[in-house]
Amino acid sequence: MFKESLKMSFSNILGNKMRSFLTTLGIIIGVMAIIALITVMESATGEVTAQFESLGTGKLTVQAAGTALKQGLSETDLTAISELDNVSGISPTISNTLSVVYDNAVLEDVKVNGYGFAYFRKEEGVVSRGRPLLPTDEEERSRVCLIDSAMAETMFSGIDPIGEEVLVKGTRFTIVGLLADADADDMMSQLQAGNENGKLVMPYTTYMRLFGVSGITALEVYTMDSSGTNALVEDLEVLLDQIFNYKDDSYSVINMESLLDVMDTMLGLMTDLLVGIASIALLVGGIGIMNMMLVSVTERTNEIGLRKALGARPRSIQVQFLMESVILSLFGGFIGVVLGVLVSMVLSNMMDIAFVLSTGAIVLGVTFSLAVGVIFGWAPARKASNLNPIDALRSM
Repeated sequence: MFKESLKMSFSNILGNKMRSFLTTLGIIIGVMAIIALITVMESATGEVTAQFESLGTGKLTVQAAGTALKQGLSETDLTAISELDNVSGISPTISNTLSVVYDNAVLEDVKVNGYGFAYFRKEEGVVSRGRPLLPTDEEERSRVCLIDSAMAETMFSGIDPIGEEVLVKGTRFTIVGLLADADADDMMSQLQAGNENGKLVMPYTTYMRLFGVSGITALEVYTMDSSGTNALVEDLEVLLDQIFNYKDDSYSVINMESLLDVMDTMLGLMTDLLVGIASIALLVGGIGIMNMMLVSVTERTNEIGLRKALGARPRSIQVQFLMESVILSLFGGFIGVVLGVLVSMVLSNMMDIAFVLSTGAIVLGVTFSLAVGVIFGWAPARKASNLNPIDALRSM
């Protein structure tokens, strides 16, 4: 009986090809939209998450404007921060824009930065050639620096800049390394990039002495174990409260990992919202299937009456009509899956993000289409099984 019901279901569907296709169109569009939206959102979320992780996994960003009586953090304060539990290193960030001189040639508007050696130890791919800043450079306030490719091309055309000396505010600095070029796809590289005229990096201790800086207002605190980041935030806030005499708004500690959790939650909510919107198309498709099946029941009243008169049970008639509804829905679902994957690939390529096939989205789309077929096919199938055979035959 199952095979016979299956054959009859396919026969009835193929006998009205255009009507069957138009009926499944809503399912096709709904499933396609669900798969495309979920896949593209997951791919984009992966890209954004990776960028944010490169910005802040394993480190805290401290902004310490201070108070009217104490502006910024002193070297003693920085030492106290570096001695906290779970701190592997700190890297103050201070910068200025001024002229750099080499062999009587002056390059104006160069971005001069002071960094800690921990920055080069923790951030990967920062130095393309030469060496990074070392702990001894920081301790001894060495007059060494690194420059980027823009400055190297402008001031040292045809000359290897490593080992050469430049003048910064009348002080000679030896170039010990070249900074890697900013990656156009890397958010961290873009934020750390210099200006058009170039970038020069020296130890922050040297920078403080050279420019007479007494207070640091921004620094990165690197952690040894990311699982203890929350505890470190609490210890850091206690220390900063003591340093700034418990004044409000004197500092802020930014934990990128907590921001990642918030971002993941927001992106998850956005995905759920988009799936809900796309599911409206499935609802419309389900109504279309129910409408077609009701019409089919009306058209096939004579057939139902004849089958009942020959001994067909209501259950077998109900199964046949329900089977037709499920086949129509699954047919639309499979077409929607194929189109959804193709649309996802095209959108990912247009957005320049890595395409990641979401098996969860495919399972969800097929499950939704199956559920629509069962739910919206139940009423017409029930109506067909409850027809009175005498009344049905009377209409012949």
